[in-house]
Amino acid sequence: MSATQTAQLMDGTSLAKRIVEEAAAKAAEISQGTGTAPCLATVLVGEDPASVTYVRMKRARCAKAGIQSRHISLPATTTTAELIDTLAGLSADPEVHGILLQHPCGPHIDERAAFEAIAPEKDVDGVTMHSFAAMSFGLPGFVSCTPGGIMRLLEAYDVDLAGKRAVVVGRSAILGKPVGMLLLAKDATVTYCHSRTADLSAVIREADVVVAAVGRPRLIRGEDIKPGAIVIDAGYNPGNVGDVDFDTAFTRARLITPVPGGVGPMTIAVLLAQTVDAAASQLGIQHH
Repeated sequence: MSATQTAQLMDGTSLAKRIVEEAAAKAAEISQGTGTAPCLATVLVGEDPASVTYVRMKRARCAKAGIQSRHISLPATTTTAELIDTLAGLSADPEVHGILLQHPCGPHIDERAAFEAIAPEKDVDGVTMHSFAAMSFGLPGFVSCTPGGIMRLLEAYDVDLAGKRAVVVGRSAILGKPVGMLLLAKDATVTYCHSRTADLSAVIREADVVVAAVGRPRLIRGEDIKPGAIVIDAGYNPGNVGDVDFDTAFTRARLITPVPGGVGPMTIAVLLAQTVDAAASQLGIQHH
């Protein structure tokens, strides 16, 4: 590696576009074959501006891909029991194929209990314990969308993970923990780091693959990136800043995801692809 080495950008936008085009073609095939369009139900508690924007964006993407969306907007005062009731109703509704609960739901909601009210076959966001177990055990099921998007990016760029040291910074239930399990399934040696990790820099310096998923702007500095490593930045902080200091990491990494345009578009693409797969499976359609 020369000192002037610069990374290749991992273009999530283009790959996501291809995935969504495939999902749209499948959705059209399902609609024509069954008279039923795939349908994603989105559930939002309260009026958090970022969440409102996310849901609007996801619904717009659905429409473009020929996926119907049904939106349920609940007041901020909704209780856990009322939310569970809503999700159980959608789980039982044959016209709904996938369910997305936009989180965070607010401090008064037991989010885990709410997630568990989603039927596993409709858990297209990969948030239930069932989905986590399936990811961990390599069984059929839906993956958490951001980890799923990260794995598809690594695959698209022909990253062979077998024997590589992968460091995941962050241990959230739907990003850090599952992405570590998916990397492990590809025979990477996985280390989880978090706010209590002693000497984070030293751990990152050993990594062939770094997945930053902690939500702290520019926490990971370029000088800690091993030359030729692969850097996946799943952090998204105000001002389009990731968890990695992009400019310094760019001069050392072999592959790096930009923020925005890296992991973000992949997350939504996986959500749409999984919604179409859920519809196909519930409507008894075999895909070739």
